[in-house]
Amino acid sequence: MSLAHTAAEYMLSDALLPDRRGPRLKGLRLELPLDRMVKFVAVGFPLLLMSLAFAQEFSSGSPISCFSPSNFSVRQAAYVDSSCWDSLVHHEQGEPGHYKLKSLWPHKALPYSLLALAMVMYLPVLLWQYAAVPALSSDLLFIISELDKSYNRSIRLVQHMLKIQHESSDPDDFWDDLEKARRERYFEFPLLERYLACKQRSHSLVATYLLRNSLLLLFTSATYLYLGHFHLDVFFLKEFSCSVKTGLLSDEIPDLITCRLTSLSVFQIVSLSAIAVYTLLVPVIIYNLTRLCRWDKHLLSIYEMLPAFDLLSRKMLGCPINDLNVILLFLRANISELISFSWLNVLCVLKEKTTQKHNIDTVIDFMTVLAGLEPSKPKHLTYRVSDENP
Repeated sequence: MSLAHTAAEYMLSDALLPDRRGPRLKGLRLELPLDRMVKFVAVGFPLLLMSLAFAQEFSSGSPISCFSPSNFSVRQAAYVDSSCWDSLVHHEQGEPGHYKLKSLWPHKALPYSLLALAMVMYLPVLLWQYAAVPALSSDLLFIISELDKSYNRSIRLVQHMLKIQHESSDPDDFWDDLEKARRERYFEFPLLERYLACKQRSHSLVATYLLRNSLLLLFTSATYLYLGHFHLDVFFLKEFSCSVKTGLLSDEIPDLITCRLTSLSVFQIVSLSAIAVYTLLVPVIIYNLTRLCRWDKHLLSIYEMLPAFDLLSRKMLGCPINDLNVILLFLRANISELISFSWLNVLCVLKEKTTQKHNIDTVIDFMTVLAGLEPSKPKHLTYRVSDENP
């Protein structure tokens, strides 16, 4: 009997989780993996394209090449190129003696528009960082800590039960006290469950998350409108007619000079790449929003092994669009910080094989079986419990 008691003590001691003190949870993820991917692509891709546009401009010199008259010197031809790039207006032949003017400013504004796009796409990230992250981090720290503490409390309680049962002179008194404690629910610590139930009535986190993704969709739609309205209008225009008949060369230059856009290929690549990448991001953003419409019941079912954590079995879950669902998503993303999850996951698997012989609801019930307490129960108490719980 002493050897069995010692083996049970060792088993329960090994099941205890180590205390985490000092600098805690430095690797806490406060962005979901897909949200982080969307952030890097939505913000980083325009910056990559901007660097491509600037690199092309610095490597090839002037982004346009004008066909100046043959009698122009090199400095005069350079002046024509500079003047046409500064104005960047296409003179399209209209009525006799009149021209329709079309501005080609999207070519000149391309790098700066990409920088503005990256800054705008970063605004939802800033909103999340300042409006949601402080509250979310404190919630996650408390919930992760309480989940692990609740598991440790259950193991220590079984250790105490094993010690009392070993020292008890009358086994019947021990089992009577144990059954009374179970009926009166002395083993339950409902602080965490009530806190999570309160989070179902809170909507600040979910509102910020919805606003973040809605802004991303709004800014993506604005990008489509900008590219479609301004870039498409000049997308295929490779050459344009420029008028520099002013200033020093007003008497020596023809009315119009034809200029060619040497950076048109970069302009087209940037425009098509932006449309393709942001089109691929839209389904990801929509999927992020749809995850708020369903509960992570698998995670809840694992932690139903803890005492007083029966949100799922007691059907306490309502509409999933609330702060609790957001917290569950981040608990899933931070599953590596939940040391108790792996233990409870194993116990849930073993529970399916053991419930045929024993009435197991929580980790306390399971550990009493593993520690050898249940097999030592007197037979008349076993029959009485089975009659009370048919």
